[in-house]
Amino acid sequence: MTDEPAGPPAGLESILPEDAPRIRLPEFEGPLDLLLYLIKKNEVDIHDIPIAPITRQYMEYLDLMKELNLDVAGEFMVMAATLIHIKSKMLVPVNPTEAEGEEEGEDPRDELVRRLLEFQRYKEAAGLLHQKREIRAATWIRPDTALPTFDDAGEEMIEAGLYDLIGAFKELLERRKTLLAHEVEHEGKSVEERMEELLDMLREGQSLEFLELFASEETKAGMILTFLSLLELIRLKRIKVYQRSLFGPIRVFRPLGPEAGAPMPGAPAA
Repeated sequence: MTDEPAGPPAGLESILPEDAPRIRLPEFEGPLDLLLYLIKKNEVDIHDIPIAPITRQYMEYLDLMKELNLDVAGEFMVMAATLIHIKSKMLVPVNPTEAEGEEEGEDPRDELVRRLLEFQRYKEAAGLLHQKREIRAATWIRPDTALPTFDDAGEEMIEAGLYDLIGAFKELLERRKTLLAHEVEHEGKSVEERMEELLDMLREGQSLEFLELFASEETKAGMILTFLSLLELIRLKRIKVYQRSLFGPIRVFRPLGPEAGAPMPGAPAA
């Protein structure tokens, strides 16, 4: 993720702060990864994808990603068009007279399934290589830079991905629809100011539930500002996000060590 300057998407000028970063998606956070995430979250068979609900959810995530100023590349739109095309083909009834004497036609989802399976194998192989690098790095890690642990130590922690965060934020927005319907004027706080506030909420070596970061926010603008600030802190490695289990509640950690106390980019020297 990076903070390349760019204007906010059309229609969001009154919501996003002027310094809202343009977030570039990291490797493997493309449309195929989003589809795999939705398939796993819905616990459906990758060989028998329920295309209508998955398409609807994909479009909802895509809309939210645009609203959050994420750098949604053209490949996301191509995939959206592909899903809609597959959905339309599956809705068209087969003409019995045309099917007589012919073998059963190819499932419109077959090519997509093949791409997903190939991508999944590639991602899993890359994940194993990354895990080995992490293990080697942990062997020589300095004690003062180690990550904190849950209070009930012993449970396995899974690093939360971008779509885990977007999914959690999406659920939070849906739960607060009534509150957000009464929008008030945005304070005009900057992303940098909110980043500092989030760091003040987390002392080194401690953690909070993801939802606690938004407890004081009463507007959609404030919630988006907080979420963008969190993404920037993650990019700067000032904060780490983990889950106890796949799709489980997210906890936000502030690592121990020199990096945790490093000055923010652009901050005045002490």
